[in-house]
Amino acid sequence: MSPAPEVGVAVFILKDNKVLFGHRRSLSIASYTYALPGGHLEFGESFEECASREVKEETGLDIKNIELLTASSNLLSDTVHVVVIYMRAYLSDPNQIPQNIEPDKCEGWEWYELNNLPEPTYGPLKAMLDGGFNPFPAVS
Repeated sequence: MSPAPEVGVAVFILKDNKVLFGHRRSLSIASYTYALPGGHLEFGESFEECASREVKEETGLDIKNIELLTASSNLLSDTVHVVVIYMRAYLSDPNQIPQNIEPDKCEGWEWYELNNLPEPTYGPLKAMLDGGFNPFPAVS
C-alpha cells in the first residue's frame, strides 16, 4: 500500500510588495531551499488556523485577513506526496519583525520581491511562480 499524501499549508505573507521567505535547514521537505512559512495541517484544524499557528510558531508574527489562494499536488519522490494549500495573509501590525524561532529548522526570514526571489527556491513553489502565479491581489 502506498503512503498517504501529507497536507501542508504555506503562507504568502504580503508586505510592501514583498513576500516573506525563510532559508530552510535540512528537513524531509524543502531541504536547504527558500520557502514560505508553513507546515503540516493538524487533525481538525482549518487552513486558516493552521496558517496562523505555523506562522506564529516559525516567525513570531501575528497575521490577519487569511485567505485561500490555491493548492498544488506534488509528488516529490516514490514515497513523498505533498498537497500544499497556499494561503495569503497580512501582518496584524505592519511594524512586526519576523523572528527566527526555530533556528534548527530555518536560518532566518527575509522579505523578497517576486521578481527577485532567493535561490534555490523550493521547487514546486518556484515552478508555480515561474508559471505566472501571483499571490498579490489584482489591482483594478
